[in-house]
Amino acid sequence: MKKIFFYIVICLGFISCSVDPEIKPEILEDEIKEIIPEGWPTPKYNFSNNPLTKEKFTLGRYLFYDPIMSANNTISCGSCHQQFVAFANAGHDVSHGINGLLGNRNAPAIQNVNWLPTFMHDGGILNLEVMPLAPITNPVEMNESMANVVNKIAVSAKYKQLFTEAYGDDAVSSQRIFKALATFMGTMYSNNSKYDLVKNGKESFTSQEQSGYNLFVQKCASCHKEPLFSDFDFKNNGLSVIVAYGDSGRAHITSNPSDRHKYKTPSLRNIELTGPYMHDGRFTTLDQCLNHYSSGIVSSPTLDPQLIGGISLSSQDKSNLIAFLKTLTDPKFLTESRFSEIK
Repeated sequence: MKKIFFYIVICLGFISCSVDPEIKPEILEDEIKEIIPEGWPTPKYNFSNNPLTKEKFTLGRYLFYDPIMSANNTISCGSCHQQFVAFANAGHDVSHGINGLLGNRNAPAIQNVNWLPTFMHDGGILNLEVMPLAPITNPVEMNESMANVVNKIAVSAKYKQLFTEAYGDDAVSSQRIFKALATFMGTMYSNNSKYDLVKNGKESFTSQEQSGYNLFVQKCASCHKEPLFSDFDFKNNGLSVIVAYGDSGRAHITSNPSDRHKYKTPSLRNIELTGPYMHDGRFTTLDQCLNHYSSGIVSSPTLDPQLIGGISLSSQDKSNLIAFLKTLTDPKFLTESRFSEIK
């Protein structure tokens, strides 16, 4: 009997030791640095006015995953931007905010944001440090005010320590919050896909991937320009209008009728995982996206001229294109522990 009890204790000990390890907040100083991969353009945002430090990165990391940023303390930035899908929102066509409220647009991936000249599908935000204000104050997302966010954070002992480590004192301000978030999001570089390895001469495409890449250059690259796979311009790509959303796209910002139903060209990096696709998440697969471009274009006064009549693609063309698009997946980015929530 004593022998059985001994084995039970030993087994329980092994079970208790097999739980997932806690993600530690500690990171090395040289992990937090600005990167401009060879052949990439100069970023729109740099850290000249927001010096990179691991302490500020850690503060931004805590803030990104903290639901304290929302009115009822239930929704964080990380709620709609999940690392395993390149910080997009897995399985949600549009954003789900506090109290189950729904937005009218799909949450975009967060990656290589330093190169973005504008933010949001309509380009209504012009600076990385301002971008978080939109979801925080949106009534169907976080529905909070920055004054309340600052007040809630200021009374937290944890944040008093984190702000002191990042800034030298525990004073909380919206500017400090935004700079910390910009430090965290601004170092989310995705440049380690198979495509990148091929371009760097370290790997080779398969014959199908190469065929897909050749098609991509011929039929897609005018809008999805390498190496970031977007021209970051605004285009009407021939989607039917969902009237219930009342979304006029870029025209919501410019009030210009010629911008109606134009949305920013998204990056295709990690596109294999960032669905649902389009600004309203109407497509769940890459096949559906390509079918749209080959046979589903809806004509309208602001339709991009390149899409008049659609893009001619055979079934084999579509398979080859998807094979290439999958080479844009960056496994390291999807699993890098320093971007994960601190448990």
